Amino acid sequence: MSRSLTDHVASALSDAPRAALVVAFSGGPDSSALLHALATHSPRPPLRALHVDHGLHAESGAWASHCRRFCDGLEIPLEVSRVSVDLSRGEGVESAARRARHAAFAASLRPGERMVLAHHRDDQVETVLLKLLRGAGPDGLGGMRPLRPSGAGMLWRPLLDLPRDALLEHVATHALSTIHDPSNDDPSIARGYLRGSVLPVLLERWPQAGTSIAHSARLCMEAADSLRDAWMDALETVRRPEGTLDAEGWLALQPAWRTPLLEHWLHTQGLSAPTTGQRLQLERQAREGGAEKLPLVGWLDTEVRVWRGRLWAMRRLPSFDTEWSAIWSGEPLALPGGGTLTLGSARLREPLQVRYRSGGETLRPEGDRHTRELRDLFQQGAVPPWRRPRMPLLWSGKELVAVGSRWMSERGRRLFQEAGGVLTWDEDA
Repeated sequence: MSRSLTDHVASALSDAPRAALVVAFSGGPDSSALLHALATHSPRPPLRALHVDHGLHAESGAWASHCRRFCDGLEIPLEVSRVSVDLSRGEGVESAARRARHAAFAASLRPGERMVLAHHRDDQVETVLLKLLRGAGPDGLGGMRPLRPSGAGMLWRPLLDLPRDALLEHVATHALSTIHDPSNDDPSIARGYLRGSVLPVLLERWPQAGTSIAHSARLCMEAADSLRDAWMDALETVRRPEGTLDAEGWLALQPAWRTPLLEHWLHTQGLSAPTTGQRLQLERQAREGGAEKLPLVGWLDTEVRVWRGRLWAMRRLPSFDTEWSAIWSGEPLALPGGGTLTLGSARLREPLQVRYRSGGETLRPEGDRHTRELRDLFQQGAVPPWRRPRMPLLWSGKELVAVGSRWMSERGRRLFQEAGGVLTWDEDA
């Protein structure tokens, strides 16, 4: 047995900068042991707890009450954050719950605080094996990082070198009351199957597997950090306006840089990373797709398109009613294709009709001597093809007077000036 949880926590606190701590407290054995060890450390660090209620289990309310009683007994303030788990992104329940939980962590952290998580060496081993099965590179095989930014503070995992047995021994020694979440044993969940069926067999044959895998994870993390310095420099050379990447420049990067750069680019936009197969498909599309093909690769909630030599990433665009129309006088109007049409506080004397493109529309832009087809305006204005069907068209009778807030005729300009307002449409649809 390695050293006790109490000794491990004391060492971690002595090595870390002094900061206010927030324990991510589920009420399970691991987080209960960690919270108790921190609360009974002398001197006690500035300490509070956060319980995230996902609302996914019938007993979740009772679990929150248990956590409150546990914290009251230790005289530790507890915040209960009730979250909604969004299952519309195409990911599994486990991933969606993790996303909601980490959003709650980021929202709860105050400047300078550290959110302390009870992930231990056994969790790290599971993470590395799952990443390996998904074809991850050095960054993924490095497993969970001990410290990383979150909201106004940091996430801190001080127990990644400590086996779970040390936490369970702490629970038994101090007779701590804990919660058992049955989802942790669910074999239909990848981590549950690995924990219940695979790891016991692996450890029976190779008892030191946990130590060895954790050691390999540290080596992979060191390699990933070394690579990161290089691909972060390369990112500046392939970055393009509007949050895009130069497709040819990205493809020219060595593979060890190309994958983590792509994942970083997507994550900074709040999007999910592709699997290895999806990334290879994107690389193939970027190499082979012509301008007329408009290559598109999608996964979960994310789409990456190749257009005009650049990679464009976005949330998967929902379908909408292209035959929708509305009579509009200037009040804020949410559009089914995305965005909101507004005229400030002004109102039009004569209402306009708002609808979407059906084909063949023309407009004579203000100051232009010629009437232009919308197709030509879109091409000259570099409007991405996926945005074109979503741009609202404003009509006064049979005359097109404005295309979103991008182009308008002299009549359109006069109508808005007379109303005393400025036409705006959020194009981030």
